[in-house]
Amino acid sequence: MRSCFIRSLFVLILLALAGCAGLPFGLGNIEGSTPTARNTAQQSTAAPTQSVSPMPTSAGSQQAEDTPQSGGESVLRIWVPPEFDPQADSAANQLLNDRLQEFISANPDLRLDVRVKALSGEGGMLESLVAANVAAPSAVPDLVLLPRSLLESATLKGLLFPYDGLSSLMDDPNWYDYAKQQAQIQSSTYGIPFAGDALALVYQPAFTETLTNNLEDLLSLGEPLLYPAADPQALFTISLYLAQGGQLQDDQGHPRLDMDTLISIFEFYKQASEAGMMPTWLAQYANDTQVWNAFLSSPYHMAITWVSTYLSHQRTTPDELALARLPMMSNVPFTLATGWSWALSSQETSRRPLAVSLAEYLVDKDFLAQWTFTAGYLPPRKDAVQNWQDAQLRSTVNQISSSAALIPPLDMLSNIGPAIEQASVSLLKAQSDPQTAAQSVISQVNRP
Repeated sequence: MRSCFIRSLFVLILLALAGCAGLPFGLGNIEGSTPTARNTAQQSTAAPTQSVSPMPTSAGSQQAEDTPQSGGESVLRIWVPPEFDPQADSAANQLLNDRLQEFISANPDLRLDVRVKALSGEGGMLESLVAANVAAPSAVPDLVLLPRSLLESATLKGLLFPYDGLSSLMDDPNWYDYAKQQAQIQSSTYGIPFAGDALALVYQPAFTETLTNNLEDLLSLGEPLLYPAADPQALFTISLYLAQGGQLQDDQGHPRLDMDTLISIFEFYKQASEAGMMPTWLAQYANDTQVWNAFLSSPYHMAITWVSTYLSHQRTTPDELALARLPMMSNVPFTLATGWSWALSSQETSRRPLAVSLAEYLVDKDFLAQWTFTAGYLPPRKDAVQNWQDAQLRSTVNQISSSAALIPPLDMLSNIGPAIEQASVSLLKAQSDPQTAAQSVISQVNRP
């Protein structure tokens, strides 16, 4: 037993140091530069880590690096997911690199140590934070960029520290409501939003001169609306449910859904299926990537996807596609959003004010306007959106962001998503009726 414990502890130490050993920022030592899918802010996608030109470091020498150098130099450690690697070869990553270099120039006694960590898998972001906190606290980063789902998990595990008392930036009225929600966990600010994303409609303008955002009106077009009907999180259906005023939990915080609201949505699904707007074959799509690939390679004209998917496509392959708000069952705009935030993770309080300064520097409205437009994300700040040059896109993005609410927590989606997805698919396949489908969901979710 003792030998097993020693081996386990040794593995934890190796994992922590693997994420924290290396050269100063800008010298080319970046770990884990494999890109990940863009819509990972809610669902963490595994990406292998790799080490480029590693410099072996012991726990003792790592601790020595944490101490200000003889010339007064201090080290600030940052972890980012692969797609935000400042040394990657893309215009957006170069902008981030330049911004970091500007911060260094303004703080000549500072050295930034930027590391790239996969979101999940062996040696992934959360696993590495846990391991470093247990086995090598000196290797924990000062600032880490996390998608909302990992921000929740890391906070609940006690791996992050709040900005409360350190920054008043989130009091700025220019943040979109979903971004304010994104920053908060249990009434404390644990993140400063850096990038946003939301569900929206992408369509071919040549298909229709004026596109309605009402699902009832879309029925008259007689065209399929591509969406991931087999999505285990059932995000589109949950969007419709919340827009109808439905609640996801009771006063005690337990999962609980409203029967009448579900029946209303499922009655529309039945009608849409019979009209060809939601054909049976939509049940083969379980995620955004599948829907998007089908949309680009098919004769169909409308698809529900993430804004970042559309913006990324438009940046690399401009064509005759347009963006619109997520269609609803009423004229009240609504969508679900998520995003990425800068979080404080080091137990070393002396460097925390500098880490806060860097996080605030990276969300300056002028920088965010340029970076988000180039990277293909939603700016979490209203004043950043106003600096986008494309007037039509700026207006649409503002409409989407203004109507967005934060995506439900991952554990809640895990509880209610599969039941809603199964009921929706059974309707599309004409294996159930709205009443029976809704009752099936209620029996699985609403516990006594």
